[in-house]
Amino acid sequence: MSPVAAVSSGPAPGGPPSVFAPVAVTLTGRVVRLEPLGSAHADGLLLAGHHEVLWRVTVQPPLVSAEAVARYLEQAAAQAARGDEVPFAIVACDTGAVIGSTRWMDISRAHHRVEIGGTWLAPAAQNTLANTEAKYLQLVQLFEVLGAVRVQFKTDLRNTQSQRALEKLGAIREGVLRRHMVVRDGYVRDSVYYGITDVDWPGVKRRLQERLAAGGKHQQQQPEHGDH
Repeated sequence: MSPVAAVSSGPAPGGPPSVFAPVAVTLTGRVVRLEPLGSAHADGLLLAGHHEVLWRVTVQPPLVSAEAVARYLEQAAAQAARGDEVPFAIVACDTGAVIGSTRWMDISRAHHRVEIGGTWLAPAAQNTLANTEAKYLQLVQLFEVLGAVRVQFKTDLRNTQSQRALEKLGAIREGVLRRHMVVRDGYVRDSVYYGITDVDWPGVKRRLQERLAAGGKHQQQQPEHGDH
């Protein structure tokens, strides 16, 4: 299976564009499609996100009711309107079903820096290529179209599954912020930070393309369940 990059033209050679302006666009691959998150995704988010196991070590309340999904969408819309975040629904190309969500956050336009976070996938979509391709599509868009110089990720120190996934992705573990965030149960977590720079990106891209082209031979990468 050949990977499919985001459909857009890249920046001119010689460095990133002078303006770094992440905006929501549809990014389409062979396995998943990332769509700007909106109210049309509400039913699908509830169906995909009602599993309590997805939210055990997160700051995000579980999407276990229509009311919870409505709040989730309202908050995402407000953050997008302020320019703070760019949220997406992750949709399966073969069925059209919503299988998860992700977003761009902690956006620094002056420094061409952004974080991919808030990522979760329904249990049925884990151990597939969905997460790998979703990350690939975003990274192509961020580095090659928008001109990012750094993309970062963070996860709970206890979430070893997420850390393994990020390391398989090719992200570099950069350090731990101690007692960094309060999660839903009141626990004060340590956060592990990972990063990919524009210097790293060509090697990371080749690695991801090889995994996607293998057509399912490397399907053990799992998502960063709801990390922020």
